[in-house]
Amino acid sequence: MAKFILSAFADEASPMLDEQIKALQEEGISLIELRGVDCKNVSALTIEEAQAIKAKLDAAGIRLSALGSPYGKASLGVAFDEHLALFKHGLELCKVLDTKRIRMFSFHPAEGVSPEDSRDEVLRRLEIMVKLAKEAGVQLVHENEKGIYGDIAERNADVLNAFGDLGFAFDPANFIQCGVNTLEAYELLHDRITYMHIKDALLADGAVVCAGNGDGNVPEILRRLNAERDGEVILTVEPHLTVFKGLNDLQDEELKHHESYPDSRTAFHAAVTALKGIIEQL
Repeated sequence: MAKFILSAFADEASPMLDEQIKALQEEGISLIELRGVDCKNVSALTIEEAQAIKAKLDAAGIRLSALGSPYGKASLGVAFDEHLALFKHGLELCKVLDTKRIRMFSFHPAEGVSPEDSRDEVLRRLEIMVKLAKEAGVQLVHENEKGIYGDIAERNADVLNAFGDLGFAFDPANFIQCGVNTLEAYELLHDRITYMHIKDALLADGAVVCAGNGDGNVPEILRRLNAERDGEVILTVEPHLTVFKGLNDLQDEELKHHESYPDSRTAFHAAVTALKGIIEQL
């Protein structure tokens, strides 16, 4: 039986760190996947800013479950050097923020190039990143993001099979938005799951909803994970239920919302409550 531990993208409760900490404390969550802080993406933080953030988190009793980075969420049509420099800075941020995991992606194919024809360059870049991360004592954790090389289950497996040290953040909503059956994806990938991003979506139009209200089979996946795993498994709440400051930096398409909330904090609470309700029924 698994011991599920909650983390969260608290920038969905507020763009400001003090309010993120308050939201986490009110929800009884002591982990954060740090992505946006005081209206800045985590990758843009200076070492000094990271030190100040770490001090605030320490004072609040909150630790990082992972660095919620944008690394690998870039087009293969753009030169790699600048992105690699940003990634190397991220490894330094991990030291300051005391985390051993970085959430990352497997690059968008260049315009007009198929995923299949992008494979060699994807693996070349990832090989460099995985090697540098391993040398720094950090595990890279690949997320199945819509539009990247590893967005569907089979190509996600291809990436994971190429790198034994690479972790996997299973995101049911992202699979749904790619037309992937999440139970089939789970069966293919469950042995490689490092942790999960908890958000759900409707197959009909990709609209994001609370966990359990969509077609992502979140309750069944957690039931299977609970039966198969011993020890701690981190579940990171990622609501995407309202448009919050900074979301436009994460994705280009406008989010569709079948569940509306008056503000981001209310939506954040709804997402956490939905997940807790599922866990209670396991």
